[in-house]
Amino acid sequence: MQETITAEERTELEKERFALAIERIGQIPGEEGGGIYRDYFVKMAEFVLFLKRTWDFRADGSLYTASLEELQRRNQALYEDILPENYESSYANPSYAAERFGKEIGRLLAFLYAELRGMIPAVYEQSVFQAVIRMELLLEIYQIVITAENEPDTKNMDGKNADAGESAEEASAAGNALAEEIRQAIYWYISDYYEEESAEKVADMLLPERDFAARIIMESDLSDLRYLYYYGEYVSENELLTAKHMLELPEETVRLMADTYTEGYRIGFETGNKDISIKKTVNIRFPLGFERMIRMAVRNFETIGLRAALYRSAQNIFRGWNVNKIGYFGANPNKQFDYDHKEDLALFMDKKLVERRLECMQNVWEQFQEEAGVYGGPACVDIFGEEPFVPRNKEAAAKMSARQQKMSVEYMSRAGVLQNRYIKGDETSFTIIAFPAPDIGAHYEEIFDEIIRINTLDYKLYQRIQQTIIDTLDQGDHVIIKGMGENRTDLKVKLHTLKDPRRETNFENCVADVNIPVGEVFTSPQLAGTEGLLHVTRVFLHELEYKDFSLRFKDGMITEYDCANFETEEENRKYIKDNVLYHHDSLPIGEFAVGTNTTAYVVARKYGIEDKLPILIAEKTGPHFAVGDTCYSHAEEVKVYNPDGKEIIAKDNEVSLLRGEDMMKAYFNCHTDVTIPYDELGELSVVTGDGKRIPIIAEGRFVLEGCEPLNEAFSQE
Repeated sequence: MQETITAEERTELEKERFALAIERIGQIPGEEGGGIYRDYFVKMAEFVLFLKRTWDFRADGSLYTASLEELQRRNQALYEDILPENYESSYANPSYAAERFGKEIGRLLAFLYAELRGMIPAVYEQSVFQAVIRMELLLEIYQIVITAENEPDTKNMDGKNADAGESAEEASAAGNALAEEIRQAIYWYISDYYEEESAEKVADMLLPERDFAARIIMESDLSDLRYLYYYGEYVSENELLTAKHMLELPEETVRLMADTYTEGYRIGFETGNKDISIKKTVNIRFPLGFERMIRMAVRNFETIGLRAALYRSAQNIFRGWNVNKIGYFGANPNKQFDYDHKEDLALFMDKKLVERRLECMQNVWEQFQEEAGVYGGPACVDIFGEEPFVPRNKEAAAKMSARQQKMSVEYMSRAGVLQNRYIKGDETSFTIIAFPAPDIGAHYEEIFDEIIRINTLDYKLYQRIQQTIIDTLDQGDHVIIKGMGENRTDLKVKLHTLKDPRRETNFENCVADVNIPVGEVFTSPQLAGTEGLLHVTRVFLHELEYKDFSLRFKDGMITEYDCANFETEEENRKYIKDNVLYHHDSLPIGEFAVGTNTTAYVVARKYGIEDKLPILIAEKTGPHFAVGDTCYSHAEEVKVYNPDGKEIIAKDNEVSLLRGEDMMKAYFNCHTDVTIPYDELGELSVVTGDGKRIPIIAEGRFVLEGCEPLNEAFSQE
């Protein structure tokens, strides 16, 4: 019978493992051997030893007494190897590692370095477990390579460094064997630790007592910008300038920002007909620099009975790498690094690992069942204005095979169903608000003030105007949308039939609640009869740029897709399938909306930041269409009403209705909005059952009677 060790005994054991691992890693730079891999392992050892010195710097309190200059120097040293100017010759770059060691071993070692970089949060949070498992993985792979070097006929793959008399085929076979041994070591590392790592992730999301970031926010002197370096995140001029600007804002302005943010969250429950009183926690997500606002928000949430939980954006294989950061986060030192590693799981994924991950998630959600039940959902602060990122596809970067893509889709579907069993979509809500980063340009402070104004527009005015639009749309059988100029959009969107128009509506009147700012009416269209081409000349989706982007629909499902980012059609289609369709063969149109925030559109044009607006604001500057799940995903049964008392009945489509027979067929766990800006919009009209055509927007202007105030902003262009 296996004995169960206590938490104290486990902690002591982990400390022993930590000490032993550090001691052994400290010996690597002085050892001979390793062949062509020697430089790699010496650099990995030196990086870990630098992290140990940083650990001690944090543990003995020096972090909090050091000068700003020293903190900046140390922060730069943590991240300098993956900064764009150094990345081309970094072992974290799969292309460089593949050039040195061959493709298979190279990208495995690039993965290992990326995973070792996942120790940085562990250093600042003083998590022995998080650090030691990565150090032990390094030592295991080092030993595999050293052992292979001492065995006859074991060399690098692809015939590199073959001995005289040894064929390239023999050397390559030996290299393949070494690559497989390394791959197996990492495979079992992922499999063995997936449950513990998942438990750490879920605990960070649900438990306010995991208060590492909260203590920095609530206890630091925010006028002393050294606090930005206490997280261990990369700190650039953006975070420093944001924090400085927040300090310069009047108290009442910061209060308005915080109140708009938290009130939007509260109203989201109210308009969604959900009971916030049964919730006890809210997950706050934000970029560094906004702590003054976040501190006020934490206190606001406390007044409505919610404690804040905060978790760090993902930085390892268990939580996933992504260009789009979710959680609290500093600057992204290199988005290409994240893009290169976003599919690293493809190096190891098989059916057994998929099942292992799902089994672990089941165990973890069961462990946190009570905490999940009182979780209210996320409250997000986002930033925009950073330099647009145009990724490069690299041959050496890991990519999922067609079989793995299908497994990934199945995993996401099953994981989504599993999570919704514990965090019920019909009981939770969210809110999201965005502000510009200093990178947006010379007019940063002016733009910041304009965005505050946009985020706090008179929602009562918009509510009245949008009701006029809804009353008109509810007369229709379908809506037609046509582009103008270079925009080739030609779409027909089929609306649900209202059985009782006096009490029912198709469209939600969206004001300043979950999606701040105000400015849209939206619906879940009927799929049958929705068809045509959606096209935009340029769009940014989840921080990735798409040029000449197009989706073609038949009965509401994507049948064709393309863009002009890369030289070949194959590369362009793969780019969309990976990052918009998320490996699905097709997706339904889950939302059709009419954006009404002409003020945001004009401000964007005035400062030339149209390409930098986040989708949160951009979707309000024209009609937009979401592919994937509907806006009511997992909450379709909850009755929702507009301010005029009418019930919104268009919460489902033909795909989401399949939840009655198979939840995995009903949901895709993605929702991506594509907006046609007013200056590319030739016509948006509703067509009634008897063929009458009622224009709402023509040549980029609202022409429906009662919408005249929306055109006033255009006079400021």
